[in-house]
Amino acid sequence: MNIKVFNIRLSKEHCNSDQEKMNSFLNNVDVKLTSTNFVTTGTVDYWSAVVFFEPKKNTSSKQETKFSEVDLLPDEIIKFKALRNWRNDLAEKLGWSSFRICHNSHLISIAKVNPKTIEELGAISNFGNIRTEKYGDDIISLLNDL
Repeated sequence: MNIKVFNIRLSKEHCNSDQEKMNSFLNNVDVKLTSTNFVTTGTVDYWSAVVFFEPKKNTSSKQETKFSEVDLLPDEIIKFKALRNWRNDLAEKLGWSSFRICHNSHLISIAKVNPKTIEELGAISNFGNIRTEKYGDDIISLLNDL
């Protein structure tokens, strides 16, 4: 098992970039265990996160095709825009940058594949288990309502 430590500094100038580095890493590994601790040094406060992980195994069940916005058909564009609005609204509500929830490339893949179940959503390449667990029910509901 491998271990990686992240420090998420709370200052505005560092917080987003630190989180982006950690999220990028988490999307590319299979997380086995995490531990977090708030650290106060008197001058700098930050979250320290320890991630125990295994390298992600290539599975043939993942949808590997990369899509861009120009690949979307008219009905897929409607789905993409609805997903983007959902993501942006959630990010605003949480006070986050929208990419912390998911990237446009994820939304494009979801609109193109149009999953009907959590399992189908989880099979989309690079969407990841954590995002599927956190947002899967909302995404499937949104797609099924369109």
